[in-house]
Amino acid sequence: MKNLRLTLCLTLALGLPCLSPAQQPDTNSPARLLTGALTRVAQIFETPNNETSRTFTATLKILKADGLPEEFQGRTVTLAFQSPDHLRIAAQWDGQDFVAGRDQQELWVHVPAKKFGLIGSPAVAQFTSAPERKAPSRLGPIKLPVAADQLVMLPLLVKTEAWPNETIGGVPCRVFTATPTPEAVDAFNVPKATVQFAVRESDFLPLRISYREGKTDVQLEVVNPQFEAAWPAERWKLKPAGGDKIETVAQSHLTRFLSVAVGMLLAEKIPTLGPATGERRVVAREGNGRLELIDGTRVLFLKGTPEEIGRQHGTLMKKEVRHLVDQMLFGVGVGSSFDKGTWFFGEIESAQKRVAPFTDDRYFREMDALADAAGLPREEVRLANFFPELFHCSGFALFGEATVGGKMYHGRILDYLRGMGLEQNATVIVTQPDQGNAWVNVGYAGFVGSVTAMNEKHISIGEMGGRGEGNWDGKPMAQLVREVMEKANILEEAVAIMRKGPRTCEYYYVIADAKSKRAVGIAATPDKFETIWPGDSHPLLPHGTPDTVLVSAGDRYEELAQRVKAGYGKFDAQGARDLMKRPVCMTSNIHSVLFEPETLDFWVANADSENPAAHTRYTHYNLGELLQPEKAPSAAR
Repeated sequence: MKNLRLTLCLTLALGLPCLSPAQQPDTNSPARLLTGALTRVAQIFETPNNETSRTFTATLKILKADGLPEEFQGRTVTLAFQSPDHLRIAAQWDGQDFVAGRDQQELWVHVPAKKFGLIGSPAVAQFTSAPERKAPSRLGPIKLPVAADQLVMLPLLVKTEAWPNETIGGVPCRVFTATPTPEAVDAFNVPKATVQFAVRESDFLPLRISYREGKTDVQLEVVNPQFEAAWPAERWKLKPAGGDKIETVAQSHLTRFLSVAVGMLLAEKIPTLGPATGERRVVAREGNGRLELIDGTRVLFLKGTPEEIGRQHGTLMKKEVRHLVDQMLFGVGVGSSFDKGTWFFGEIESAQKRVAPFTDDRYFREMDALADAAGLPREEVRLANFFPELFHCSGFALFGEATVGGKMYHGRILDYLRGMGLEQNATVIVTQPDQGNAWVNVGYAGFVGSVTAMNEKHISIGEMGGRGEGNWDGKPMAQLVREVMEKANILEEAVAIMRKGPRTCEYYYVIADAKSKRAVGIAATPDKFETIWPGDSHPLLPHGTPDTVLVSAGDRYEELAQRVKAGYGKFDAQGARDLMKRPVCMTSNIHSVLFEPETLDFWVANADSENPAAHTRYTHYNLGELLQPEKAPSAAR
């Protein structure tokens, strides 16, 4: 809500002018200037008639962005707006031009350099697997989030103060600040922020706005704001160049993308965890499942049939599941379309159709029950669960002569999409299925497969993604990992499951078995299966060392091998965790995990807004203890 208020304040601060000539107020007091500016804001969003319809254009430049994502600094956006339903925005991101627009009931996005664009239509089905499902709702008018009569009352809730006048771009401006009164802060829960306006003397158009609240200090410049005659209809439409690929897609996919993209940019920061205190409490229950907080981290307990487990998961983590689906499908997924120049939903639905014949029906049953409980379309949850196919990571196993006392440690580094919304939904998931082994999945709300796990039979596993995207005729990688957890009791059984497949794409795995005190690395494609045993070398992993399995890539592998060589024979749990720090982990490191399969101890670190996972606090758990019945029921809150 704080970010929503910030967005509202910035929107109001833009001071978009009225569509009719401004009238000079009786006095230039700060309160009168604020009233005049807010009145102009209200007027611009009034539905025009043929005589008053005009197009407003401006360039917005963020001069300062302290407290916002660093990507905001220096960004420039050009816009054109004509009430009530015409909008055009153009900006650059990572050196590429992006143009988006609304033309009455049509939305569109265009990336000229990729020769690619999308047009959203309510007539297009949301999913090819459910052609009957459409979202034919009409888009409402573009308007302020508060009514005009409420907007003009805002000056009564703030204290204004005059500042020395300035000249901006050769234009004389009046400068003043507005700060909410203590009564407004208490009654309406508005932020204790100060907004400074530099408004043009001639018509009270803001040419600069500054917003300050705590560590947030944002300054926005409005360059060359002006009115033009109403644009002709064709100027609001997407204008492709020759050879551009323009696809018509479900309108709801674009509206959700735009909403999620703004939310991702303005997401609340994830605080760094403080010292562990040992606190443990039950937050909620559903059937035989429950959600606990352990040292400030979420631990989800699931038990029963696929339908029961799915219902427990979707009910207990409804908010987090819905957030993750939004982030992965409509944020990262749809957003990737503009980088790749292909429609994300077309690709992922095609891929899922190919893996479906190889996917265990139990997983589909669990996903569907999860979707129903979370109030989401089943298609969305199924597609979101296909996302782990793109993970990239590192891993290692140390034991025998490499460690103190010969203990086995299995480290797993997940380097993937930090800052894209996964870490907000990080969850340790303890699953006791009605068939197979109990196991722990270090993952995220809504994912039923796994990329990082350990089972009650003292077997742990982690993976690293490779190449070969597009080879989808096999079992999804995350399902294979889960199958190892639920069906393998010894290392040989785990290897046999992986070998049998059928597999998709290219992946590398590290599997450790504390009972036999052995570990193995696996390099697998749909057609090739190689095992790398302790001490073995491989063209991609040349530093074979006794009693170790190291899987990484490039300079990260070289650094990992050097660290292992330097500390050989002296590794304990802390030393093994230290192996995962930069630069072995990447800045995208979203979680790091150390398993001690013999004791079933494990330590989990998740990224926060400031640090990659390996540089945050590790939380200690023990799978054996987590699988024990509760000593005494706790009251759900």
